Amino acid sequence: MKPSTKTVLTFGVISGCLSSLMMLLTVPFLDRIGFDYGEYLGYTAIVASFLPIYFGIRAYRDNVAGGTLTFGRGFLVGLMIAVISSLFYVATWEVVYFKLVPDFAAKYTAHAVDHMKRTGATQEKIDETMRQMQMLKQYLDNPLTNAAMTLVEPLPIGVLIALISAGVLRRSRDRISAAATDLPSR
Repeated sequence: MKPSTKTVLTFGVISGCLSSLMMLLTVPFLDRIGFDYGEYLGYTAIVASFLPIYFGIRAYRDNVAGGTLTFGRGFLVGLMIAVISSLFYVATWEVVYFKLVPDFAAKYTAHAVDHMKRTGATQEKIDETMRQMQMLKQYLDNPLTNAAMTLVEPLPIGVLIALISAGVLRRSRDRISAAATDLPSR
């Protein structure tokens, strides 16, 4: 296995395991957390689970690329780590949705309708939301569309973290040489 492949797989699996673990740890508390706070908690967990992207790009730069890294190469490494991690997220959600919380769609619909009633929505708006929720349930009940919809949650965040990390970690040979000549001699 090439060192770059090993780096991407290692940090992708670490990130994916973190993502899966954090999702699974919240399942027993879904009813207590609620959908409003659950969204904040979920996206915070996604960001936290993508932190290995930074370390993966840095490991690639330091151990594989000889201390140099272009923005494009760093972004590509980070993107591959993000994709692997996102696939773990999707696989875990499929298990959660179909096996651990099979009534998720019904609970989410009840939450949405209750929220609309509390905020004074008209019956027409509530009925429209119910129709939308029935369509959403149909999509979620199909594993392929469920997976596609779920992938859209973490992947853009992973891409953003890969972009930021690649920008922070890029290093050219010229910058390394300049930094070495700026060191005081003894």
